[in-house]
Amino acid sequence: MRRAALLLAAIALALVAGSTPAQAAPARGFAVPDGDYRLVFLIGSATRAAQTGIRVEARRTVLAPVETAPGQFVISTVTVNVRTPESMPDGQEGPGTPGLQVYPTGNAPALDNVWIFPVRKVPHLFVISDSTAADWLTGPKRGWAQEIPRYFRAGISVANYADSGSSTVSWLADPTLFATVEPLIHPGDEVLIQLAHNDKTTTEADYRANLTTLVSGVRKHGGLPVLVTPPVRHLFDATGLITPTGRIVNNLGVDLPAVMRSLAGQSHTPLLDLTADSQRLMQTLGPDRSLALYVGTQATPADATHFTEFGATVIAGLVASELREARLPAEENLYPNPAPPVV
Repeated sequence: MRRAALLLAAIALALVAGSTPAQAAPARGFAVPDGDYRLVFLIGSATRAAQTGIRVEARRTVLAPVETAPGQFVISTVTVNVRTPESMPDGQEGPGTPGLQVYPTGNAPALDNVWIFPVRKVPHLFVISDSTAADWLTGPKRGWAQEIPRYFRAGISVANYADSGSSTVSWLADPTLFATVEPLIHPGDEVLIQLAHNDKTTTEADYRANLTTLVSGVRKHGGLPVLVTPPVRHLFDATGLITPTGRIVNNLGVDLPAVMRSLAGQSHTPLLDLTADSQRLMQTLGPDRSLALYVGTQATPADATHFTEFGATVIAGLVASELREARLPAEENLYPNPAPPVV
């Protein structure tokens, strides 16, 4: 399409939100208050081929790279949750940068323009979790919830409050965690709860009680709680199977994913079994090939827990597939049959 026609189309598309744009410039920083926004991107170049993806805020991938030929322009629309700090909610990566940050990515990015419209009412997909899902602002680590926005079309806002080092215990005790998130939950919102990695010394009774409190808190505000078993660690035994520690059996011998599955059944709470999915994937790939998903390497195997950008994207794809199979409301905003990264 011609650029002029696409400009008009982009503006018309964004105005569906029924608001005046906060800004309309091909800049990377936008002085907007915390909240939810519809972003409309015009991608492409009049003179060269391009490959353009988009990250926002704390390196959240909202658009996988799109290829355009010289003179070709495409429109992409996403919904983004803006908050400060844009990284982990307890501020462990600093106080954050106010406003919205937009970062073009790809081998040869060409972001021609971006329009930003506030959205008053939009369903949220909240994420309550730990470092395996967190928005990492710096370093090689990526959380799967940092990459899951790329699987969604506009119309749902991913609000990732995952916090490194957190457990079911700290999520209830720390005022920057559930006490902050709970009042934000409204009817129509879904809340993914994936906590286990740091419940290393939590008893089965306490773990079950803590999860029950989180589930009840979500329901109290009309939200839909969804329990998510944790992704496995890159810990294999001599036969090529994931070890009990890798399957998140804690130091007391409590099989935390099994407890979560049991609670989901008893409390009639939807369950996404990411432990089973990730274990199946890692064992199929084997110890060597699956290393590409984790920060740790054969030379430096110390970090068997955290994901690379590639690994987080793969794990996010597993979560997206589980959302679809469970027929949860968020399914409506998933791209149809998104192509998974090649492993």
